[in-house]
Amino acid sequence: MSEFRRAKRRKVPDTIEVYDTMTDQVVGRIGNISETGMLMLATVPGMDDALYQLRFSLNSARGKHALEVGAHQLWSDAANSPGQFWTGFRFIDIGRQDAQVLREWIESPGAQYV
Repeated sequence: MSEFRRAKRRKVPDTIEVYDTMTDQVVGRIGNISETGMLMLATVPGMDDALYQLRFSLNSARGKHALEVGAHQLWSDAANSPGQFWTGFRFIDIGRQDAQVLREWIESPGAQYV
């Protein structure tokens, strides 16, 4: 099977909660992430083609860093567990410093990729 994604997607071994910044509520956790988007296991299905402002924190060489991203929900599908949904996002807005932290985290030693 060939991989056609433009950006490497890093597996997320620990729980990284994702918050909707408009409601400050946890909406899910990251399954895998790249510089251009992420797969999230959501607690609500969301709306395809909707825009979201999301926040999550990464532990990097610089310490714990909260990142905020503007994200476009591309799709959602029911997961095997009741009340959970796999949701795909494309990042449409991320600050320069946040993008650098994300890039370094994805490329950090010991990372595993999808």
